[in-house]
Amino acid sequence: MNRLFGSVRSRATLGATLVVVVALVVTGAAVLQALRSNLTAEAGIQAEDTARAVASELAARTPYDQLSGLGSKSGPVQVVDEDGNLVAASEDLQRISGTVTDQVEPRPSSPSPSPSASASPSPSAPAREDDDEDEDEEDEDEEDEDEDEGTETPRSPSTPEDEESEPSLAPGETGRQTTFSSGAATMDDDTADYYFAAVDVQTHERGLLTVSAGAPLAAEHSAVRTALTVMLIGFPLLAALVAGMTWVVTGRALRPVAGIREEMAAITASEDLTRRVPEPGTHDEIARLARTTNETLAALETSVERQRRFVADASHELRSPIASLRTQLEVAAAHPELLDLDGAVEDTVRLQHLAADLLLLARLDAGERPVDARVDLAALAREEAAGRTGVTVDAESAEVAGSRGQLARVLGNLLDNGRRHARETVSVSVRREGDWAVLAVADDGDGVAEADRERIFERFVRLDAARSRDDGGAGLGLAIARDVAVRHGGTLTAGAAPSGGALFELRLPLA
Repeated sequence: MNRLFGSVRSRATLGATLVVVVALVVTGAAVLQALRSNLTAEAGIQAEDTARAVASELAARTPYDQLSGLGSKSGPVQVVDEDGNLVAASEDLQRISGTVTDQVEPRPSSPSPSPSASASPSPSAPAREDDDEDEDEEDEDEEDEDEDEGTETPRSPSTPEDEESEPSLAPGETGRQTTFSSGAATMDDDTADYYFAAVDVQTHERGLLTVSAGAPLAAEHSAVRTALTVMLIGFPLLAALVAGMTWVVTGRALRPVAGIREEMAAITASEDLTRRVPEPGTHDEIARLARTTNETLAALETSVERQRRFVADASHELRSPIASLRTQLEVAAAHPELLDLDGAVEDTVRLQHLAADLLLLARLDAGERPVDARVDLAALAREEAAGRTGVTVDAESAEVAGSRGQLARVLGNLLDNGRRHARETVSVSVRREGDWAVLAVADDGDGVAEADRERIFERFVRLDAARSRDDGGAGLGLAIARDVAVRHGGTLTAGAAPSGGALFELRLPLA
């Protein structure tokens, strides 16, 4: 399991699939909610139309038994008086919930206004026995209605907010507000969910009535179930398709990475730095990674080759003074009178200088940072020029940050190189140029050919005119000077002096 999800390909596929699944779930929930809201709103419009149609008939003094909305083909309809009594209801209504009252048997609170309604009981009203108790109850109801006639009774199904927001209605007027609710009803043994709309109407003789009409939610439930079924089937298929496509696409995109990894493993095993990783023909990040890897391999190859040459050249340079010194000591051991003491001392000093140069180069290659101290190049130039014949100094004060010993070594190497090739004089100057301090060492010799002005900074390089070790040294002075300049954040370049000789300019940032 860890290996499966440890690859970029697996993680990319899993991440893309999770994002798609979350997006599908959120979108599906929003679609279902919008669909349910729209269908419920349509049911509410249908229910409100039915309720207002019945309310208009009641406002027009239509008898309860002649209301068109109470037919068996219509949805459930209830007419409730201001006392909460059911006075009219749809035919075949057996059970109801979610409205003002759950009563299904009408009990009209007042007689029908029409003559026909007064002469005969309403078909919707239940038949009663002519017993004394029922007549007494009806008489009491009629007396209560006579006493309450002309007074406004608060509508029982209305909320306090409805009573405050809607003013009293005039006789024959229908309320503008509609109250919606969800519930269920059973008609002709068929139970279904309905969305009810309740509307108030002020009648002339029967007072304030509330008409509740319901519209079926079967279409809404069916549409939601259908959409949910489609989502439950389609969303997993879509997620699987996204996962498969992501797996294939990431596999094709990462295929060059596998080739790069295999080639790097082969290079590591063979230690052959001349090999290069394959570069894809695309212009994406993987192609740039391959090019950067090859550039790194090229730089590493150059560094290793440079190190090999350095070791070989160092061994060669050390071999000569050591062999000469050994020869002199062997001769001195056999014939003390033939000991060349000056030559032995000269070879020892030369060997000491070479060892010091090699040690400094090793420290520079290891990335040793110079000491952060302030050094005045003008004062340093005067110190290094003192005691050297034919050296002139023209310097203004310019402080830089770095190692005084290493900078003195640079200036000393430049002065030694200038005296070695000058005919008569070597001039040293220090000046400021913006944020830089420039130290220039010029001689009046033959100068350096333009083609060799970069080559002379390579290690153990001596030009043909200075191949003699007695005159040219080991060829490390200028290489050390440039490395020290780079470590101090500056540059060292070679050029032509106005007098025709060589000109070396050391540029360092001012402290």
